[in-house]
Amino acid sequence: MPSQWLKARQTKYVAYATSYILIVVAVVVIANVLANRYNKSYDSTSNKRYSLSEQTAKIVKGLNQNATITYFNQSTRFRDGKDLLDEYANLSPKVHVEYVDPDKDPQLAREAGIREFGTAVVQIGAKKETAKSMNEEGITGAFIRDLKNTTRTVCFVQGSGEHQLDESDREGLSHFKDLLGKDDYETKSLDLLTKAEVPSDCTTLVVAGPTRNYEQPEVDAIKKYVEGGGRALVMLDPPLKLGQSEIADNDGLTSLLESWGVTVQKDLILDLNPIGQIAGLGPQVALVTSYGSQPIVSEMKGEATGFPLSRSLEIKSTDKTSVEKMFDTSSSSLATHNLSSPSVNVNDPKNTKGPLTLAAAGTYNTGKDNSQGRFVVVGSSSWAANRFINFNGNSDLALNAINWLASDEDLISIRPKPPEDRRITMTGAQMSWVVITSQFLLPAIVVLGGVAVWWKRR
Repeated sequence: MPSQWLKARQTKYVAYATSYILIVVAVVVIANVLANRYNKSYDSTSNKRYSLSEQTAKIVKGLNQNATITYFNQSTRFRDGKDLLDEYANLSPKVHVEYVDPDKDPQLAREAGIREFGTAVVQIGAKKETAKSMNEEGITGAFIRDLKNTTRTVCFVQGSGEHQLDESDREGLSHFKDLLGKDDYETKSLDLLTKAEVPSDCTTLVVAGPTRNYEQPEVDAIKKYVEGGGRALVMLDPPLKLGQSEIADNDGLTSLLESWGVTVQKDLILDLNPIGQIAGLGPQVALVTSYGSQPIVSEMKGEATGFPLSRSLEIKSTDKTSVEKMFDTSSSSLATHNLSSPSVNVNDPKNTKGPLTLAAAGTYNTGKDNSQGRFVVVGSSSWAANRFINFNGNSDLALNAINWLASDEDLISIRPKPPEDRRITMTGAQMSWVVITSQFLLPAIVVLGGVAVWWKRR
């Protein structure tokens, strides 16, 4: 009798159902236990807008002492900052998050100088910094200010037709200035014509596309600064001779760079890469998608950068300098030496075929302990201007160059990307086609299909 019961069909179904239920319950319990212990998530957005950036991860994971993030808000609104702050805590066991309601603990809020709800304060050791905004840029900026104890100033040379630091037009550098501020760099303009000397408070010097020649005292000031242990980013455009937009040869400055091992060619790069055309770039914008191992670009794999009106470089190390290539143009690029005509013959046998070196970084041996000059040379300047710095990885490249020059290698990374604008822009004809398809064509197909089925069944 028991054996018959065990063999009964209903008994088997009950056993199967019980087994399935137990398996499902076990899976749910294990999943909940793992979810309680490990806070993991996957960000499927194309620019990882819901994940902390590589820069933040590098800074937080590199902490050698405990850090406390105190979030001041009403108790009922702690959830407003919890998701973001939990991401920081998940990066490192050295990060601790505390929540304070200023209404319930006004003394602590007053001591921290809190004036608004929804404010975070980052403390590392004895140093405290208030986040300028309640997002990743604001909180990571507070970490950076805590960790950097000295003021770092980026000085932009002005007076010879360079891109202007405070200008907000297409050719200005105001957006570059704002990005530097988020990495806690101060910026100021510097006129070497008035006084041919780089001040000692300049952490890094930037020469951003001069259109007129530098006088010899200006060149000598830059030479003395770098060879004395200073740092410089030099961006030089091709010396085009096209009507009223002529760019000077700047032989004095290029001769200085040549003495450091970087020869700036008098040519114009044309990039015939079809990928650039798909991205909407013309042939006068060099598109770069692969990089060398130099620290500035070593983490930019998968990032594209674009360089309008660029020129090529030749590099070699000297007895005082060590020069390294950062990246080349594509193999489908070429360089023309015809700089006085808007039309270029791509089949001219005098053209130089790519790939062509577009940027280089080097160090200068000053002969002194703990004193090393550094320089970065790029054969274009407009890539860092307002009209182009938001192109893909251009902003990362600009900031990484300043980080390396200022010996802030721990900040070199890929920064958080702003939300993408994925709106679809259509012409009038395209919009009409969408209306016809959605309102007339598709309903007509459904009706005809229904009629056909009815006719067949009739």
